[in-house]
Amino acid sequence: MSNTPHTLGEEFPGQMDKIHALKISDSNFAQLLADYDGVNDEIHLAETNVQPISQDHETALRKRRLAIKDQIAQALTPIA
Repeated sequence: MSNTPHTLGEEFPGQMDKIHALKISDSNFAQLLADYDGVNDEIHLAETNVQPISQDHETALRKRRLAIKDQIAQALTPIA
């Protein structure tokens, strides 16, 4: 298990300007970012044993983070 936070800059390299623009213009996207950061922080605290949680809970959080990341990626993908 990695205990390195999955920052949005690492997950979406080169897209931070677009992320920032969407955050300002779209409240739903801004909420996605807040949700991602919250879940990501919980996972990081669990991984570093600052706030240990059960393996099942950690797995559920990881799945939620992935689902949110997929929604962010979809919002960043231009419509063809």
